[in-house]
Amino acid sequence: MACLDYRTAGESHGKALIALVEGMPAGVKVDRALIDGELTRRQGGYGRGGRMRIERDTVDILSGLRNGVTIGSPVALHLVNRDHRIDEAPPVRRPRPGHADLAGSIKWLTTDCRETLERASARETAARVAAGALSRSLLRELGIEVLGYVVSVSDVDSDFDETATFVDLKNARDANEAYCPDAVAADRMIKTIREAKKAKDTLGGVVEVQVRGVPIGLGSSMRFQDRLDGRLMQAVGSIQAFKGVEIGLGFEAARRPGSRVHDEIHFDPNLVDTPSVGFVRKSNNAGGLEGGMTNGAPIVVRGAMKPISTLLRGMASVDLVSKKADQSTYERSDISAVPAASVVAENVVAFEIARAVREKFAGDTLREMQVAYDWFLTQAKSLDGGKSDTAE
Repeated sequence: MACLDYRTAGESHGKALIALVEGMPAGVKVDRALIDGELTRRQGGYGRGGRMRIERDTVDILSGLRNGVTIGSPVALHLVNRDHRIDEAPPVRRPRPGHADLAGSIKWLTTDCRETLERASARETAARVAAGALSRSLLRELGIEVLGYVVSVSDVDSDFDETATFVDLKNARDANEAYCPDAVAADRMIKTIREAKKAKDTLGGVVEVQVRGVPIGLGSSMRFQDRLDGRLMQAVGSIQAFKGVEIGLGFEAARRPGSRVHDEIHFDPNLVDTPSVGFVRKSNNAGGLEGGMTNGAPIVVRGAMKPISTLLRGMASVDLVSKKADQSTYERSDISAVPAASVVAENVVAFEIARAVREKFAGDTLREMQVAYDWFLTQAKSLDGGKSDTAE
């Protein structure tokens, strides 16, 4: 089975969250510390609310492993909710603008928004982070690395060398609670979030994910469903509160002439043994993707997160029972979850890349995938000596 996929289950205040991952090849040594570390980072970041002081997310792997190594069966990831008061939690009758409350209540024909918000809550992303972090144990076997960070909060933008080594970017990111590699901008972001809290308001921002070590040819241009750029945009755009996704230049590409957009192709024989098989670009405006496929450059994906929809000050709403004007209900929430969202984005991107790797280099075991990967790079370096060309 070469298809890698996952599903999640669980409510914000239910007993637990579950991620069921299917299609992991046998023979992958799972790094539990990596999974738990990503779950801890997701709980952190400046601007988080009281819920994160209650939960202590760690993964319990219920199936799919023997002695810490995958055996090819579905992997069930279990995360306990300490705050599991779903049955005792009061009904919510006044929907919050910007949340799923109203649309979900009408969709499921109820005046109690809680039945929607429990599943629509961003608490669900803990399960997605666990699944993505699990997939990274596979990616690293092929030398593929993924890193996410914050590039802006509200109107505070950062400025740093995005081409720096992942070690340097990661160290700079992890040195502050804004999860931003620019220390000066991080201080301003934290100050801006603090001011928003005083104003009983919330803030959004932009996160970025880079993927390096990716071979040319993941994804496909044959079916629109298989285009990797579209799949990455769906993965990031499905994160709660995300309203926009860009790859490479993104919307800026629409404002430039082609001569200032497309990345010219060069060949460096010194890099023929890398995943790019020697084909390099001096720029990466395409964000590592052309025609729905990886082109050997780093993948760069950005996501825009709107401000959290639960405001301490409340907003104008309507009571679903009386239909009279009222203020929206306050549910314990964050002032800004942009740093945490960068962790979610990093891991959903990782899973989508792992899925594409699984499709390209199919096999029941990790060893088979590694052999297929090595064979592909060997063939790509020679381009088959022209044997596959159409005869003239």
